[in-house]
Amino acid sequence: MSPLLRVQGRIGQRALLLTTVAVPLTGWAVHATVLLKQLARADKDPLTGLLRRNAYTARARRLLARRDDLAVVMVDADRFKAVNDTMGHPAGDAVLAAFGARLTAWAGPRASVGRLGGDEFAVVVQVTAAHLEPRLAQLVRMLHTPVVLEDGRTVDVAASVGAASTSVLATRDLAVLQRAADAALYDGKHSGRAHLATPAHTTLPTVNGRRAGRPGTAVWGRAA
Repeated sequence: MSPLLRVQGRIGQRALLLTTVAVPLTGWAVHATVLLKQLARADKDPLTGLLRRNAYTARARRLLARRDDLAVVMVDADRFKAVNDTMGHPAGDAVLAAFGARLTAWAGPRASVGRLGGDEFAVVVQVTAAHLEPRLAQLVRMLHTPVVLEDGRTVDVAASVGAASTSVLATRDLAVLQRAADAALYDGKHSGRAHLATPAHTTLPTVNGRRAGRPGTAVWGRAA
């Protein structure tokens, strides 16, 4: 065999080897991309697009560990069962989806926004105590804006909101902040206002995660 043919043969074998190696590597890259997308979808609630409880909790704790001036905001849709009963479950789903979009728009991309279950939502967002009042008032207005369904019907909606500030409560413990925010929410249930937790809310006993007792609260924001 001539030297030229031997060189061409070696080049051909090397190209075949590289091609053989590249095919499975490309396949694994595609597989990894698909897997990452599937994991991302698994972390999100399919109806609202918000983080599921576990994913929300993990991101919330990272934010609390790394940033200052944070607030934990708990949100419950008011009279949600009545929407399902009188207008149908598709209308209820539309309301939940609208709440998810509004919470995402309000909190911004650096927050942790989750649907904890049913009509209960939670947000961890960076905001100073001085700016929390107008931010909560804005959120209440957004959540009280009627939802227009695909068939043209309009759903009057409302939400109860409670918030706990890391600077006011002097803690970064997510469980403590959520419990306090939830307690404040129930102090102002159906009031059309966002309620801010005080240090007293951190010591309340709870039943199934819901608090018992009624200490004084600061009231911030009014629905338009």
